[in-house]
Amino acid sequence: MKRDGELPVIASVTKDEQIAVAAASRVRRVNLLAANIVHLDDVVRRLKEAGKQVFVHVDMISGLGRDLSAVQYLAETFRIDGILSTKSQMISFGKQFNLKTIQRVFAIDSSALETAGKMIASGSPDEVELMPALMPRVIREMKAKWSKPLIVGGLIRTQEEIDTALEAGADYVSVGNPKFWQ
Repeated sequence: MKRDGELPVIASVTKDEQIAVAAASRVRRVNLLAANIVHLDDVVRRLKEAGKQVFVHVDMISGLGRDLSAVQYLAETFRIDGILSTKSQMISFGKQFNLKTIQRVFAIDSSALETAGKMIASGSPDEVELMPALMPRVIREMKAKWSKPLIVGGLIRTQEEIDTALEAGADYVSVGNPKFWQ
């Protein structure tokens, strides 16, 4: 399913061998979910040269601290487009350096969703990523409740699951399987 001619899929890169595939794919955005600070410059450069927007999951980069200086380093050294984090403080840090921010939340129960709502209200991320993605009812409810673009991700295995998530109201689906990046 496409929206306004754009592929509503975000490449979630979790392995080094996916970088070249993501760079050559039709996706516009790449979320780096696993990387090493030593090789991050090369990875970001390759993806940027391929015309991709690069978002870094700051909680998952090996060798990177979890503080304001880490976000400043990513913004100024690598010129990334944005960050993802499960921590609202990291979202606040990203905003200080004019990065796009994605608050990642996990829908494990009603209490977790209530806490997520408070984090979103206080941190005001640009987008929210709801995980796992296989919950159309929850997607509809959260899309109506949160006034942010909604990304859903996690456990996606089929095109039908992508289509169901989009039909439920998700703006994007974050997928780790390269076959969906085309």
